[in-house]
Amino acid sequence: DFNERCAQCSEVNWGLTDGGRFYCRSCHNVTERTREVVNTDFITNSRIQTISKSLRKQEKNDGGCEWYICEGFQLVLKKQAEALEALGVCPQMKDEILCNFWRCYLQKSKQAYCKRPAGETVKALSVCESSTDVDSDPERPSLLHLLSLSESEGDLQTDCSFASSVTKVSESTSVYSGSVDGSLYLMKNQKEKLRMTMPMTLSFCYMALLWLREPITLSELLRFVVEGHIPYLNVFQHFPEKMNLCGLDLRIFCVESWPVYEEVFNKMHELAAFLDLPRFPDITDSCFLHPDMLCMKYLMEANLPDELHNWTCRVVKKIGIGEVDFLTLMPGNKSTRKVKYDVLAAAVIVVVLKLLFLLDDHYEWLLSEFAEERNKNNTEGGPYFEFKKWYEVVKQSLDVEQKKLDEERAKYLWRCEKPLFYSVKNKPKVLKRRQMVVNLQNQFGKLSGSVRRAEKPNPSSFQLNWSEENTDGSCFHGHSLKGVLQEKCGLLTAMNPDYWLCTVKLCNEKLCGHLAHYREVEFPQSYHFVLGLFAFLLRIQPSYIHDEVCMIEHKLFNKKLYKKLKYNTVLRK
Repeated sequence: DFNERCAQCSEVNWGLTDGGRFYCRSCHNVTERTREVVNTDFITNSRIQTISKSLRKQEKNDGGCEWYICEGFQLVLKKQAEALEALGVCPQMKDEILCNFWRCYLQKSKQAYCKRPAGETVKALSVCESSTDVDSDPERPSLLHLLSLSESEGDLQTDCSFASSVTKVSESTSVYSGSVDGSLYLMKNQKEKLRMTMPMTLSFCYMALLWLREPITLSELLRFVVEGHIPYLNVFQHFPEKMNLCGLDLRIFCVESWPVYEEVFNKMHELAAFLDLPRFPDITDSCFLHPDMLCMKYLMEANLPDELHNWTCRVVKKIGIGEVDFLTLMPGNKSTRKVKYDVLAAAVIVVVLKLLFLLDDHYEWLLSEFAEERNKNNTEGGPYFEFKKWYEVVKQSLDVEQKKLDEERAKYLWRCEKPLFYSVKNKPKVLKRRQMVVNLQNQFGKLSGSVRRAEKPNPSSFQLNWSEENTDGSCFHGHSLKGVLQEKCGLLTAMNPDYWLCTVKLCNEKLCGHLAHYREVEFPQSYHFVLGLFAFLLRIQPSYIHDEVCMIEHKLFNKKLYKKLKYNTVLRK
């Protein structure tokens, strides 16, 4: 009953495909037209208006399977958890902590473990009432089955009401994606729910690490990601072959930028509040995330004297930032400050260096000349610490490492090995073109004799290593602070009686996002160098460390600042 001529050969010789579309028997051209059938003999209380090639059947013919965006993120979390476990993280992180967090998120966002999602899905069902849905596929992997291998399938298959309803929405949309709900996922209102993104996968991992009090800070986590030890960039290459990733899915899973500290940190706190998590386990003085512990680590990595640790501990105790209530995360409590453990420890060291050496581009060099003279005549005990010599040694090493990092980032190939395509029609062309590129690269590589890429080095918590066994005097761990200290009333105090504040008045962090504004030209070069050193170690902007320095200074000199501000107010009156 279809009498139109074929657009390719002008013949009228039509047949029907398995999906109900017309194809020409002469030239095998397949049209977009489908056959309309009204038949109620084989199904009771139902009426099929059109027989169309459904998404699930289409994917089966292409060798793929039906999958959903949440399952894609589930695979990403699984790969990241396995990588962290290989780095030495507690095995219970994956199957207990992270899995429970993910389940809770799916339930709170109404993607699983709920009767039926409200709002947009119900509205979409009313629009697509005329569409028909195929029977559920027993081969489709159940939700969270890939994340926790110990789960039973029976408990998880009851949570697919959202998935079955989204199928109807996806069938009615004209925008192509390999997943069922890719187009609907991008149309969601971000204000209604905390929509899952690739940076949020790292927020999930950091939240689980913080719950277990693992010895990995956020800056280390992001550094491991950049170094390739934790899957994040091009992680979709590890997706099973049956999960066709194309079209709008690339906007969700394809990452072309490095993860940002602030974004991952803020999303972690939003997640903890969104999930209504209880108070996290206490951060005590025996935990790695305690400022005293982290200060010891960063003093060693910055090649500073071990005696400085006594001063960092005194500052931490003086202003109360080592208290359990201050360090422990309490989700949803707006009165408590969000603690960046690694940034806080680095800021404490900067404040101690300002207390002892002032860092005003003048006093620290005078102390260095004094220590140099004492070292010439010193025959007993360890050498006096020379700030100038330390600056020269560390700067040389820092410049080398910074140049190496810049070159690695410049040479990084953002294009993944697995070819990407935005349409099924372009898939053969893309695969063929990709194969040609690989062949040409191999041929030119053999002709030019190019050296293969070196294997990734093993991950390490330290980026700068200083050995006390070196005879060149490049390690300052055992150097003495006697040249900058004096004994008064039985206590060692700094010879320097002065101190300069980074800012007299703090900004409103909620309004501008910073406690203080940092401009390099407004501060001494010594202070800027120390900030830059710790900013390199933490892979963050120096302004974030400067914020914490200002906060610590205002806690440390709170009484003097209050008297000064009160005196200035009286003078104005």
